[in-house]
Amino acid sequence: MRQPYFRIFNQVTQSEKFDAAGTFIRHYVPEIAGLPNRPIHALWLAKPDALKEAKISLGADYPQPIVDHDAARKRTLARYDVVRGSGKRKAGASEEKDDDA
Repeated sequence: MRQPYFRIFNQVTQSEKFDAAGTFIRHYVPEIAGLPNRPIHALWLAKPDALKEAKISLGADYPQPIVDHDAARKRTLARYDVVRGSGKRKAGASEEKDDDA
């Protein structure tokens, strides 16, 4: 039986949606607890002033991202299309539902 859709979760969006205040992150990653709510979900995108105020230096106090999730998502969707054999989705398209289910 084929899955009716294929979804790739965005960890930043999920974190912002279900833990807007960053409580979970602050509890388990105290090194970045000083950041404001918004940038704590994706501190590699934080403004330099926010990082400085929280005394965080990317690459020193907290590692740089290992994975570029946007690029990885695009590669995964392209691979999924090859395996699925549909050829319906154009490279980089954001459609997540399979109308053939």
